[in-house]
Amino acid sequence: MVEEELVVLVDEADREIGTMPKALVHQKETPLHRAFSFFLLNPRGELLLQQRSSRKKTWPLVWSNSCCGHPRPGEQTEDAIRRRLKAELGMADAEIKMSLPYRYSFSKDGVTENEICPVFAGLSSEEPKPDPEEVEAVRWVKWEDFLREIADDVAEKFSPWCKEEARLLAESPEFRRLVG
Repeated sequence: MVEEELVVLVDEADREIGTMPKALVHQKETPLHRAFSFFLLNPRGELLLQQRSSRKKTWPLVWSNSCCGHPRPGEQTEDAIRRRLKAELGMADAEIKMSLPYRYSFSKDGVTENEICPVFAGLSSEEPKPDPEEVEAVRWVKWEDFLREIADDVAEKFSPWCKEEARLLAESPEFRRLVG
């Protein structure tokens, strides 16, 4: 039997107030919950992008940052990132570093994302092996080229959180050192 995945519900101060099944949490009025975003770079300074699976409830077929997800109750965020990297992209080796705090809420097609979502960045020389249930496609792109792509993204081919987080990361001296 497959264990039901739970999402941690929080208040605006990121204090736990309960849990909810992941399958039920994303709706028109989604309760605030914990999540993470991860931007993975390779030694050439390229960012790994993923196109979300057509099976995703939120933002299907939209391009986004390397990996996103939700820490389980009692799970450290870095461990959740490693779990989702393995599940989504078949990657087991990555340096992971907290980059910035982030809180967002976006709606599309009657579904709202409402998350306290710290942004992490890291490095890996491993090539992704995407799970087609999770990821439609992947591609590596130079950071500066990616910033130009999102600046010109009038067709909304990128997730709104990915674009906003990238703009914030671009202002971070620590992240700029990681990009090289």
